Amino acid sequence: MILAQGLQKHFGSTHALAGLDLDVAEGTILALLGPNGAGKTTAVRILTTLLRPDGGYAEVAGIDVLKHPAAVRGKMGLAGQYATLDEVLTGRENLEMIGRLFRLPGAEARRRATDLLERFDLTEAADRVTKNYSGGMRRRLDLAGALVAEPPVLFLDEPTTGLDPRGRLGMWDLISALAKGGTTVLMTTQYLEEADRLADDIAVIDHGRLIARGTALELKQRAGGERLEVIVGTESSLERAASVLAALSGQAAHTDVLARHVSVPVASHGGILTRAVRELDAAGVELDDIGFRRATLDEVFLGLTGKPASTETSVSEELPS
Repeated sequence: MILAQGLQKHFGSTHALAGLDLDVAEGTILALLGPNGAGKTTAVRILTTLLRPDGGYAEVAGIDVLKHPAAVRGKMGLAGQYATLDEVLTGRENLEMIGRLFRLPGAEARRRATDLLERFDLTEAADRVTKNYSGGMRRRLDLAGALVAEPPVLFLDEPTTGLDPRGRLGMWDLISALAKGGTTVLMTTQYLEEADRLADDIAVIDHGRLIARGTALELKQRAGGERLEVIVGTESSLERAASVLAALSGQAAHTDVLARHVSVPVASHGGILTRAVRELDAAGVELDDIGFRRATLDEVFLGLTGKPASTETSVSEELPS
């Protein structure tokens, strides 16, 4: 439902996209990850016909975005990083206006507005002007607006930016329900927990290129599979614990002095936990905790890009209002 081949976009000497390839299957969620300036929003702008590429090919719902942009807009919805609402209109009026802009008959626009207000738990606030909405309500209304035309494809650029934890969980439920209903979703995010929770597939881009693709589990395995971790009873035993675990793993141990924490990558369980307990005891290391842990998406992100995940947005990557 979404296809990009060799997309290129230059802003002066800056290569925002340098041959990006993407594809999203029908009814699935693809999370697009990358550090600031990686090209995530530039890709969304091209796929939603807001920006022309300098090279490459892209289509949405089988339609060429350059040859038939108006037809593409009829097949997709977009919710950007910042809610784009008319603040002097009520929530209901905003949705009805969007429906009329899509040339829906008045009665149909009103019906869809009512349905979406109920679906997004905005019925009680439907007839209040949106300038008095909370941040979470504005985000929900913005997403509702992207669905007025019932598009088969939905683009979400940082959909939960600025939401509190409760609002984020609610938005996750809504996005999951859309995909289960058959909507194809491409979302950019820097909340790695969000990608882990929602995405069927994750694409990591950096410097305008795809550098990794797979499920959350596949990417975590690529980052080193599982780690054996211990928390020691005293800081003085950290060095001995690190030596024991490094010998068992065959790889260097990572030590966090403040947390009294030592970890090493392990290829498989294979009795290593029993051996670790025995050898740590023999070395006089008192344990507070020991166990296995799979690599997190944060570690995947850092390993692939060399940069930590960030929730900040670079100015060059913002969608126009």
